[in-house]
Amino acid sequence: MASLATAEVCDSNASVLARGDLRVLHPVFQIYGQNRTFSGPIVTVKVFEDNVLVRELLETRGQGRVLVIDGGGSLRSALMGGIMGQLAQNMGWAGIVVNGCIRDVDEINECSIGVRALASNPVKPGKKGVGEKHVPLHIAGTLIREGEWLYADSDGILISKNELSV
Repeated sequence: MASLATAEVCDSNASVLARGDLRVLHPVFQIYGQNRTFSGPIVTVKVFEDNVLVRELLETRGQGRVLVIDGGGSLRSALMGGIMGQLAQNMGWAGIVVNGCIRDVDEINECSIGVRALASNPVKPGKKGVGEKHVPLHIAGTLIREGEWLYADSDGILISKNELSV
């Protein structure tokens, strides 16, 4: 998949931005993983300090999709680490966006995927399996629906109602 520069997409789609079919996440995410640029259709999961559902999704074939995890913005524990980063890479996920923390940063930075998270925290998450998969999320000032498209590069993260062309 050809990568799109988010700044150029914004410049050439002012009317699409204005009507809300293209949205920009607030610039609160740190960049991790080897792929600084990634894109794909979105899969959503909402959890809080628990990563059982995250792992369940990452164990499925990614097929170039992007997992968006709403962890409620919690900075008290990580929602994924190096093992899950490797799993995501092996299963063909394009990237992961975490509204929360990750851990094992050095291991994740060795993975050929793109990861965005608020921060890192060495504390492991709970394992109760509480949360919701495939639901609309509201993170970083933006509503995100499963099946929409995410585009990320060093300038930021865009959410598009439809797949964008080069």
